[in-house]
Amino acid sequence: MKKIGIFYGSGTGTTGEIAERIAEKLGLGSEHVYDISSVDLNVLTQYDLLILGTSTWGSGDLQDDWDNAIGKVKKLDLSGKAVALFGLGDSGSFSDSFCSGMGILYRELQGSGVTFYGWSDPEEYEFEDSESIVDGKFVGLVLDETNESTLTNGRIDKWIDLLKKDCPAS
Repeated sequence: MKKIGIFYGSGTGTTGEIAERIAEKLGLGSEHVYDISSVDLNVLTQYDLLILGTSTWGSGDLQDDWDNAIGKVKKLDLSGKAVALFGLGDSGSFSDSFCSGMGILYRELQGSGVTFYGWSDPEEYEFEDSESIVDGKFVGLVLDETNESTLTNGRIDKWIDLLKKDCPAS
């Protein structure tokens, strides 16, 4: 297994809790889980697989900590890195911008030399629209802790299985 780092932005703590859950399921210690608001961003270059998590705020906005960090992250040499995204959203209250923050991360990192893994099927969710859908798929793992928290563990397990199958860095 290659070196995996999990980086998240979290306003309420939920995305951080999910990051820890993903780390546990991957057998990673919490020393490989980083809050993007307080990490030396150069740490990203030390990992082969970057798992990046964000929530979506307002009407489809990127989480504030990521919004503050993404410009600096884009300046790093991430060439050849594998990236897997996970996003949290509320399909009930924000159905028209469900998990769009993850799509913003995806767009911002396109052209940086990374390869994205862990795309998921939107058919499993009820929502109106999302900037996280590209070519008919979500660009990563989508979780709705507000309305579908009972499905979270199964969705994480399925996503990790997909990463292990498809991503050479996992």
